[in-house]
Amino acid sequence: MNIMQKEELGIKFLQSFKSSAKRNQREFERANVLLLLHKGKKDAEIADFPEVERTMIWRTRKRYLEEGLEKSLQERERSGQPRKYGPPQEAEIIALACSGPRRRQCKVGFGIINREIKSAERFREH
Repeated sequence: MNIMQKEELGIKFLQSFKSSAKRNQREFERANVLLLLHKGKKDAEIADFPEVERTMIWRTRKRYLEEGLEKSLQERERSGQPRKYGPPQEAEIIALACSGPRRRQCKVGFGIINREIKSAERFREH
């Protein structure tokens, strides 16, 4: 398989990747950047699109060249504080925030939620 065939497969992958419903905004934007770069657009032209910064363009290009297509679309691991709650607890927190007298607005003060979480045994850190 020559480079042109590989590149063509990458373009088809990016097009199907964009049409997939389960993509976050950043992944979608990175796929667009790679497609526009493939079409020969300059960084300044791509940066004219809303939500696209020059740094995103050169980081995406660099990651594509160094790590390949799929890695260039994915989020990198970020440092920071580890998660305190697992998915079941997060779902319960969302349900708690969206229940009660204000459930239509889905807004509850953080103080109320925090007190509820600290008082519930099931929310002990995992």
